[in-house]
Amino acid sequence: MKNPIASLSVTPPLVIFALILVGSVSCAQDKRPEVRENTPPIEDDPKNYTTETIVEDINNPWGMALLPDGGILVTEKAGELIYAKDGEKKIIPGTPDVVSKGQGGLLDIILHPDYATNGWIYFTYSSGEGEEDGAHTAVMRAKFHGNSLTDQEVLYKATPNTDKGQHFGSRMAFDEEGYLYFSIGERGERDVNPQDITRDGGKIYRIHDDGSIPNDNPFFNEEDAKKAIFSYGHRNPQGMIFHPVYNEIWVNEHGPQGGDEINIVEKGGNFGWPVVSYGINYDDSILTEETSKEGMEQPLYYWVPSIAPCGFALVPEETYPQWAGNLLVGSLKFQYLEMLSLDGKQVTKRTKLMDGAGRLRNVKIGPDNHIYVGIQGTGIVKIIPNR
Repeated sequence: MKNPIASLSVTPPLVIFALILVGSVSCAQDKRPEVRENTPPIEDDPKNYTTETIVEDINNPWGMALLPDGGILVTEKAGELIYAKDGEKKIIPGTPDVVSKGQGGLLDIILHPDYATNGWIYFTYSSGEGEEDGAHTAVMRAKFHGNSLTDQEVLYKATPNTDKGQHFGSRMAFDEEGYLYFSIGERGERDVNPQDITRDGGKIYRIHDDGSIPNDNPFFNEEDAKKAIFSYGHRNPQGMIFHPVYNEIWVNEHGPQGGDEINIVEKGGNFGWPVVSYGINYDDSILTEETSKEGMEQPLYYWVPSIAPCGFALVPEETYPQWAGNLLVGSLKFQYLEMLSLDGKQVTKRTKLMDGAGRLRNVKIGPDNHIYVGIQGTGIVKIIPNR
């Protein structure tokens, strides 16, 4: 696959002007995309559960990893790693140097699937490493020994740095074959990064657990391409899961004003940003009149209006039989946990949980098969079903 050139067809007299550049797309059209609002409408909270705050008083719990010993490692966006267990919290030294600017900071954290034997923990964060000013997203792994991080290894560092403070991503997930996937947002460079496979940003990446790049990645043999790219045309994915039923990586990502999406990641797939979108610019101007285009993937689901999705989980049957197989997505904007019921890959029902709880930053399933939610200013909350 050659490096794509983003383009956009126009239809006079509705067009004010169109500027077509390699790797860019016009945002100056006056024709709105034909988009219907969310269906089905969201239903009220059934309140068939209780909640318990497990870890208190964390300003911005961006990521969390639930350990086999019952402890929780929580990434605080400002740069601290917190270990919490039995009501006590400790700040863990050895974290990477982060550039805590805008949306950047210490971001996601996950355990290796074989953590019990190899002890590896993975982090994403905004790193200033490099020749340029500013920062870009990086992936590091380390081990947690004696209340500190050791054996730190940087596995990937996106380039070039930029002073812009938005759209770092970043979430991670392992698939059943042990590949590590991670997201990097387009860093506020929508007309440059997402459609250009020679540049980092606006992509989903796939690497081995040691940072080496699989030689069957879709652009591994493309000259000048970033070899770790698995899919492109993304805006800012901040939720990622491996779906074991379909053996697929699913992500949710922020749209502009409207057009948040759930996408099923396809090898080499182009997810369209910013050539196609179900949203418009924040100033109500038209980003694109296209919601679909040949050669570009369609979302499994999109939100209009936006909910600002963050965090992603698949409900296990063991603890929540009535919710089994549903998706969970945190809403930063509306401050609830959204549950989406599926028939195959079709969303059939939407339900509010934890309505008014605060800005939900993350949602994970613990080793005890309970749902854990990270809420800004609150901490980590556990959802306990009524019996």
